[in-house]
Amino acid sequence: MKMKHLIIPSLLAITLAACNNAEVETKPADEAKVEATAKATLGTFGLALENMDKTVKPGDNFFEYMNGTWLKNTEIPADRSRYGGFGILADLSEERVRGIINEVSTKTGELTSDEQKIRDFYNAFMDVEAIEAAGLDPLQADIATIRNVQTVEEAMRLMSDPELGIRSTVASWVGVDLKDNENYIVYLSQAGLGMPNRSYYLDEGEKSDSLRAAYKTYLETMLGAAGLDNVSDRADAIMAFERQLAEVHWTPVQRRDRSKTYNKRTLAKLTDMAPGVPWNAYFGARGLGEQTEFVVREVDAIEGTANILADTDIETLRDYMTVSFIGGHSAYLPKAIDDASFAFYNKALRGQEEQRERWKRGVAQINGTMGEVVGKVYVERYFPESSKEKMLVLIENLRSAFKDGIDNLEWMSEETKEQAQYKLAKFNPKIGYPDVWTDYSDLTVDRDNLIGTVKSARAWGWQEDLDKLGGPIDRDEWGMTPQTVNAYYRPDLNEIVFPAAILQAPFFDPNADDAINYGGIGAVIGHEMGHGFDDQGRKTDGDGVQRDWWTEEDAKGFEARAGKLADQYDKFEPLPGEFINGRLSLGENIGDLTGVTMAYEAYKRSLNGKEAPIIDGLTGDQRFFLAWAQIWQIKYRDEAMRAQLKNGPHSPGEFRANGIVRNIDAWYEAFNIQPGDAMYIPPEERVKIW
Repeated sequence: MKMKHLIIPSLLAITLAACNNAEVETKPADEAKVEATAKATLGTFGLALENMDKTVKPGDNFFEYMNGTWLKNTEIPADRSRYGGFGILADLSEERVRGIINEVSTKTGELTSDEQKIRDFYNAFMDVEAIEAAGLDPLQADIATIRNVQTVEEAMRLMSDPELGIRSTVASWVGVDLKDNENYIVYLSQAGLGMPNRSYYLDEGEKSDSLRAAYKTYLETMLGAAGLDNVSDRADAIMAFERQLAEVHWTPVQRRDRSKTYNKRTLAKLTDMAPGVPWNAYFGARGLGEQTEFVVREVDAIEGTANILADTDIETLRDYMTVSFIGGHSAYLPKAIDDASFAFYNKALRGQEEQRERWKRGVAQINGTMGEVVGKVYVERYFPESSKEKMLVLIENLRSAFKDGIDNLEWMSEETKEQAQYKLAKFNPKIGYPDVWTDYSDLTVDRDNLIGTVKSARAWGWQEDLDKLGGPIDRDEWGMTPQTVNAYYRPDLNEIVFPAAILQAPFFDPNADDAINYGGIGAVIGHEMGHGFDDQGRKTDGDGVQRDWWTEEDAKGFEARAGKLADQYDKFEPLPGEFINGRLSLGENIGDLTGVTMAYEAYKRSLNGKEAPIIDGLTGDQRFFLAWAQIWQIKYRDEAMRAQLKNGPHSPGEFRANGIVRNIDAWYEAFNIQPGDAMYIPPEERVKIW
C-alpha cells in the first residue's frame, strides 16, 4: 500500500517562500521569547526534573544524568521493541487518530466519500471473524497463478505487479531526477531479501545463526500454509537463493554514497548490462513500458542479480514468490499466519514480546493508506496556528546563526562559502501540514473484500507515482502525515519538514522556557538543516541539483572533520562487543552536531545580550543541554538495539545525546566537565564542522 515516509524514495506541505540571499536578522528576545509559565507540559518550565538521576555525574554519562530515574522506573511496553519520548508522543497521536476514526465509524447520517472509505477499510480490518472464516480463500486464485509460473519472464511479471505486493529482486520507484530536478525519472535498486540486509545472511556467530533459523521457520510456515510439501528443503532453497542475492548486494554504508548511486542508463544499455532480468516483462507489469531512461543505484548488484535470476530453477522462484505473497498479506489473514509473521519480524528481529492490539494496527493501516484524511481533522483539533508562527521565528533564528557560522569557518574558502550560503538561504520550511491535501477519490475500498481493498490501494499508490512522469515537480507534496512524530530534510527540493505531531513537548512547548525549546525543537530544526550539509547532503546544491560545488581543498577539509566524528562513534559500544558504525550513522551524527551547535548560538542571540535567568538552580546553558538530552530519552530491547546497529542510519538515543555534547565547549563550561570525567575529550580532539 502507499505509505508516506521519511527519510526516502518518494517523499513529501505547506510551501513557504524560499528565502533569498538577503541577510536574515535574529529576532530580538522580546519578540522571540516564550515566557515560562506553570502551564508547561513537563515540570514547571519544560524539563521533567523528576526523571534526572543526580547520582550520575553529568560528565560521566549526560544521558543518564538527565534520564536515569526514568530509565530505572520505566518498563518497555510488551508491544514495543523500544520506548521513549518519540514513542510516548506516537501513542498520543495514535489515540487521537483512533478517536477520529471511531467518530467516523459510528457517525450517523450521510458520510463523505473519504469518510465512507475510512469506515469501510477500518471495519474490514477489525472484522477478525470474517478474516478467520475466509482463511486463505481470497488469495487462492493468485497463489494458483504463482504456482503455474513456467518461466523467469512470467515470474518477473508477477513480482513486478503493484497489486500483488510480491517482493521483487529489483525495486523501482518514481523520484525527482537528482541531476535534472525539473523532471521525474524511474530509479532502480537492489532488492529481494526477506531479511533486512545482506549482513543477516552473511554474518557469523550464534545470534546470526539463531535469526537465520527463525527465518527458516517462518518460510516453512508460509510454504505450509500454501499446502506445499517438503517445506524444509523448499525453505533451504529459498534461503540459498536469497543468500546469493545478499552476496552481490551493497552494504548499507556503500548505499549511502550519492556519488556512486546515480548511474543513468538507457533501456538498451540496461538490457546489455543485466540481460538475465527480463526487463520488458518487468517494465510492462509496472506500467513503465514507455520509459527510455533510468537511474540505476547499484550497478554491479543489479548485474549480479541478473545472473542469479537467470541461473535459479523455476521451482525455487515459485516458492520464493509464494512465501512473499502470503507473508506480505499476513496482517489481513487468519491469526496463525499473522502470528508467524510477528514471531519473526517483530519478536525474533526486534524483541517485541506481544503483538500490538488490533485497533492500533488498524490505525496504522488508515495512517498509511489515507493518512491525510484523518490528518486534516488532527490539525484542526490539535495544532494551533500559533505554534506554526513560533516555529517560523525559531527557524529564522537558526538560519541566521547558521549563516554566521558559515561566514566564520576558518577552514572553508570564500568560493565554497558563497555556495553554502546560497543553499542555506534557499531552505524551504514546511510546518505542520500540507497546503494541498491528497485526493483519494480514485481509491477503491470494499467493506466486504479486505484483500481486494489492499490490492486496490497498492495499485492506486503506484498510479499516483506513475502520473508524475512527464509532469511538473509537485512541490506541495509531503512525505509524512501531520500526525507523524518525526521530521525530515529532502535534498531534491532543499526543504525541511516538521509535521504537527512533533511540535509538542518534549520537543516544542509554547509555554516552556526558551532554553528548552532551543535545546529541543531548535536542535531538531538545526539537525534537518544540517542534513543539507552532511557528508551526502553536501553533494546537492541550493537548487536541489546533485553536483560538486566544493573546491578540492574544502572537500578534503570537510572529509577530515567528518572522519574524526565517525571515528568517535565507531568506539561507542551499546551492546558488549557490538559497536556503532560511525560511517553508516555519519549523516545523522553530523546533523545532530550541526543542530545543537546552531541551536545553542541561536538561543544565546535570543537573549539579546542579557543573562538568562536561573530556574530551579539551573542556568540557561544547563537547561539548553538538558533539553537536548531529554528528547533522546529511550530504552531498547537488545534485539532492537542490535537491529539499529546493523541497519542504521541513526545512532541509539544515548549516543545521540552524549556523542554530541562532548564536542561542544559550552557544555563543558555549563557543567564544569573536567579531565578524568568519562565523557571528557581534549579541546583539540573536539569536532567542529559547521
